[in-house]
Amino acid sequence: MSKIALIIAMLAMPFMSFASLLNSNAPATSASKDFKQQLMGSPVYIQIFKEERTLELYVKMGEQYQLLDSYRICNYSGGLGPKQRQGDFKSPEGFYSIERRQLKPDSRFYKAINIGFPNEFDRAHGYQGQYLMIHGACVSVGCYAMTDSNIDEIFQFVTGALVFGQPKVQVSIYPFRMTDANMQRHKYSYYINFWKQLKPGYDYFMANHQPPGVSVISGNYVISKPVVPTVQPQLASNYTLSEAK
Repeated sequence: MSKIALIIAMLAMPFMSFASLLNSNAPATSASKDFKQQLMGSPVYIQIFKEERTLELYVKMGEQYQLLDSYRICNYSGGLGPKQRQGDFKSPEGFYSIERRQLKPDSRFYKAINIGFPNEFDRAHGYQGQYLMIHGACVSVGCYAMTDSNIDEIFQFVTGALVFGQPKVQVSIYPFRMTDANMQRHKYSYYINFWKQLKPGYDYFMANHQPPGVSVISGNYVISKPVVPTVQPQLASNYTLSEAK
């Protein structure tokens, strides 16, 4: 009996250690490479915060998405606010999604992921632009540029998730962390009414650890409970982490 208990404890150790990492106050940037490999192919979700120059990659663990790693954005352009026209050199804000056809492993910027601009909201407002990416090479004229090593890992997780059955990977791009304090700090911005449409998506994820359901109605973003896929990949992400918060 003691041997069985020991085996169970050994199998649980990687998951327990990751749960501890998630619950610590330190940035979740030190998950081991071996443990990350165990999660490859699990559903993922991306959040970008312009003001912090931060891209966060979340992986589905049990029923919730947990932060796997946080990456420094080398470069984005145009300051805060949404991209509105071709040639304004602004990086987009809003809710986007990635399918397999949007992956570019042979990009001239090393590797690239097309975020899908313009989306339905952008088109409803006449916003124009094309080939807006998350890519490597640390150079941006409207894209979110990463180091080559960081885009390598992000690209692998997004590709793995799509190959193993996630229909689309959601990408939520915010000007800043949309706390009440930050919204108050930017209350006189020209873009405040647009940002008020983004805040419910941020709040939903913070409360539920699930990517929000997003639709566009009468030219406005509307946030709802997400539709649960009928087919779930049977991967490491289906284990429940009881200690993760």
